[in-house]
Parts: sequence; structure tokens; C-alpha cells
Amino acid sequence: MKKAVFGALLLLGTAAFASPAVAQQASITQTIAGTRLDITATGEVSRVPDIAIISAGVVSRSATASAALQDAANRMDKVVAALKRAGVAERDIQTSNVNLNPEYRYPENQSPQLVGYTANNTLTIRFRDIRSSGKILDALVAEGANQINGPNLTIDKPEPALDEARANAVAIGRARAETYARSLGLRVVRVVAISEGGGYGAPPPPPPPMPMMMARGERDSSTAIAPGEQKLQVNLGMTFELQ
Repeated sequence: MKKAVFGALLLLGTAAFASPAVAQQASITQTIAGTRLDITATGEVSRVPDIAIISAGVVSRSATASAALQDAANRMDKVVAALKRAGVAERDIQTSNVNLNPEYRYPENQSPQLVGYTANNTLTIRFRDIRSSGKILDALVAEGANQINGPNLTIDKPEPALDEARANAVAIGRARAETYARSLGLRVVRVVAISEGGGYGAPPPPPPPMPMMMARGERDSSTAIAPGEQKLQVNLGMTFELQ
């Protein structure tokens, strides 16, 4: 017989059931002698992001493809040198995009005419000192970077925080089960199964790219990046036996 109590699923009497194992989809069958109670619980913690991921690039235009590529490469060399002078490790600098596109003019009633080429060279940069990253970006603009996207703020090593969220979720699920048991005049005998949902409250995706086209003299003040806080979540499904 099935009975719904406060939105939780209670299966009264002896029941055999299948439950997904943690982080796997294996099926586990057990027998419950009392009342089965299925609970969902979310554990949450907050942390200050310690990594800023930003895309910085250069765009060059020239009459020939080779000249456009060469100019973009020369300007990017200066950008990389500025990053290294600022203390950004080489492992935190990664080329993410290099492309070359022809540019055409479209005279009326005439065939398209090739007028030049645009070369784009982009880096993905991981800043481990978020509060100083704005000043570094300003220096990059001074060295020729004219396209900046981001930032995507994240946590470098989230597992300790996720473990804390897991413990919180277990405590919340157990307390919730005790509440249901008391309301039914029963007691919690044991935890029969726990399953962890996906997602883990990963840092939110970055906002849509908003290129900032800047040149020397256009900045009135230093760029500031405020880390704020991020929430990390773990969702658990827990099954208890009540008697």
C-alpha cells in the first residue's frame, strides 16, 4: 500500500526496491521490513572564487593574409610578455583561437572585391590573484590587446567544499527523516540507500562574451574585478527505513 505524507513517498509494509548507487546507475535490491521513506536533500556551501578565467586577444587587419597574421602574432608576443612580467605562470596562458578571414567590398551591380584580411589571435588566461587581474588587463590593453571577454570566476579546487556540502546534505536528509518519523509515531531504523545527483552546483557559466574594444588613453581608471561568493550544491536522494 502507498501513502503520501508531506510530499515524501512512504511505502508501508515489506517492499523490495531498486536504488541507484552513488555516482553509478547500478541497481541495488533490498528488503524493508517497516516503512520506506524517500527523501531528497540539498547541501550548500559558499566560497570566494580564487580563479578568474579571461579571454584576451588581438585583431589585426591588413591588405594581405601574411601581413595580417604577422601583425597579430607580433602584438600577441607583446601581450604574452606583459602577462609573464606580471607574474602569470606559463601554464596559465593558453592559445585558444587563431583565425584568418577575408574582407570583401560589395559594389552595386559588381562582383565582390577582396579588400584585405582580418587575423584574430586569442589567449585564455587563468588569473590566480583575482584582485590584481584588472590591473594586468589594463596593462595588456596598453600592449596591444584590443579584445577582452569574461571573466568567468571559479574555484580552483572545489572538492573540499563539495565534501562539506555532501555532509550538510546528509545531515539535512537525516533531520528531515526524523521529522517524518516523529509525525507518524515511528522511528528511523537505518539509512537504506543514498544516491548523489549530478551537477554538484558547479560554478555558473560565464556571461555571454562582451568584447571590449579599447585603445591607449581610453581608460579613466583601473579595471576592477570583484570576486564575490559562489554557492556549491550537492543533491542527495536518501532512502530510510522507519518502524
